[in-house]
Amino acid sequence: MNGIPFDLQILNVLAALFLLLSFSMLAQRRIVTLVNLLAIQGLILFIATVLLAWRTGETHLYLSAALTLGLKVIGLPWLLHQLIRKLDVYWDTEPLINPSATMLIGLLIVIFAFGLAQPISALASTATRNTLGIAIAVILLAFLTMITRRKAMSQVVGFLSMENGLFFGAMSATYGMPMVVELGVALDVLVAMLVLGVFFFQIREQFDSLDLRHFETLKEDE
Repeated sequence: MNGIPFDLQILNVLAALFLLLSFSMLAQRRIVTLVNLLAIQGLILFIATVLLAWRTGETHLYLSAALTLGLKVIGLPWLLHQLIRKLDVYWDTEPLINPSATMLIGLLIVIFAFGLAQPISALASTATRNTLGIAIAVILLAFLTMITRRKAMSQVVGFLSMENGLFFGAMSATYGMPMVVELGVALDVLVAMLVLGVFFFQIREQFDSLDLRHFETLKEDE
């Protein structure tokens, strides 16, 4: 029977869900829900990695999947929920751009990402090369989430979503990064989260809020 193999169909569906979650995160103002969407995004990334490992026989992808499950699905979301409870930050303020305008920009970004990925996908030899456009779109949508939010916590979630998009792009183009690189990136992300946790508490102690607009009140001593 001609057509796309069933496992690739599943991967394409997972990629579409991955992109849909990025749009949901772009429109979400409740920070707890934002973190939950990030965890679901990590779960989809875990399932896609396991499925790709089974299809290709690349054993290092199983280790990548385990790392994704432990860090992106369980570890980091748990840490973020702990920070949310301790800092009592559950809602983001009004975004810098109107939500309707933000979604329109997001749609234009997706169109741009698919156009950008088309010549790159033509050069790739992997079975998942057609999902490279989705990976680029997720990265750009996560960046848009970061620059349109006022709360530091929401911006961190955007940063972690961007890292998920980079990982998905690596899988789409090359069946994943070398394990040494993935472990290094995972360690960097974990250390960054610990540092940001301390940073959040310092901001809260200084301004009694995590709204980054307060930094505009700071002036250099003349």
